[in-house]
Amino acid sequence: MSSEKKKIKEMEVMVADVIEETYDTTTLVFFTGNDTLNYEPGHFLTISPHQFEGLERWTAYLEDLKGKKEPSRAYSMCSSPEEKYLAVTVKEEQYMPGKTPYPPLLSPILAKRTPTGAKMVVTGFTGPYTLSPEVRAASSEIVHICAGSGIVPSYSIIKHDLRVNEKLRHTLIYSNKRFEDIIFFRQFAQLQQEFPDRLKVIHSLTRETDVSRYDGDFHSGRISMELLAGAIQDAENTTVFACGPDHAAWQRKAARETGEELPPSFLGKVLACLNELGVAKNRIIKESYG
Repeated sequence: MSSEKKKIKEMEVMVADVIEETYDTTTLVFFTGNDTLNYEPGHFLTISPHQFEGLERWTAYLEDLKGKKEPSRAYSMCSSPEEKYLAVTVKEEQYMPGKTPYPPLLSPILAKRTPTGAKMVVTGFTGPYTLSPEVRAASSEIVHICAGSGIVPSYSIIKHDLRVNEKLRHTLIYSNKRFEDIIFFRQFAQLQQEFPDRLKVIHSLTRETDVSRYDGDFHSGRISMELLAGAIQDAENTTVFACGPDHAAWQRKAARETGEELPPSFLGKVLACLNELGVAKNRIIKESYG
């Protein structure tokens, strides 16, 4: 059995606090009792929808519709190992007729209707989106390129590395639609004040044209080649963490069946830009959702 698999275990947790990060995103802080929290910043845990009595009929219906068992959902942890609690941040998924195949099952419950004191079973911890000692030793700078809730694992990595380790610099390029969509805005602003020589945060807002009213480094529009080129000065000694939406398997299947070409996804565009900038594939650590 690999060391990665040895870390995975089930735990019963209690929701100790519910923190509204944005209008559709919530952090759930878990009390874990005496369980040892052996995980790396950037790891995720999974939660099975089958344990929630209120979802019993809806879960059964979706399983009949799909002809298969509903899987557990993965949620990145926003907490980091030096903190005395375990927490995940959940963004409520939206159902868009004609664009999403099924209504979301678990995220609306977790993000909107989970009270303090609620108990659930979580399974953790795993995932490749981590800043290993080898990567730290081989890098002079880490550039994080994130969109939406893709910020969660990078937030865990950044705050842990700034607090626990030394020297390594981090640049975060974070894309959202509007200012009110930004997750952890206040937390990152505070980290910048605490570590001005080691953290730079750049915000990119795709649906706002006047960003001059906001404090900080704000850009209007999507993340561009120009923005990435400005952040990646030394491609040979920079490691990039990229996390954001990508095409889902059902979207790729539908495109193949209809012969249509999918428009570039956030992650697809970022990877294409990184390739053009000369960032080697072995220096890119990526995670997607969709």
